[in-house]
Amino acid sequence: MTKAELVEKMAKDAGVTKVVAKAALESFLDGVTKGLKKRNSKVTLVGFGTFKKVYRKTRMGRNPQTGEKIKIKGKNTVTFKPGKNLK
Repeated sequence: MTKAELVEKMAKDAGVTKVVAKAALESFLDGVTKGLKKRNSKVTLVGFGTFKKVYRKTRMGRNPQTGEKIKIKGKNTVTFKPGKNLK
């Protein structure tokens, strides 16, 4: 499902225009993004799941073309654990 399809479904289900549904979706996505910007943060939606910010440590990898070992820098990433109702 694409973002446009989700907006269309939200508008139909809620009985509002696509503009209003798109604004609601954008607000939701903005709230989740801001909630995950803090250090060691998570956003829990009961019944749906939990988005959690985690740090991946620096590690060694291998260039598949040359076989040369390379260092992969650590970085922040987001994981999602589905809730009971979503499973």
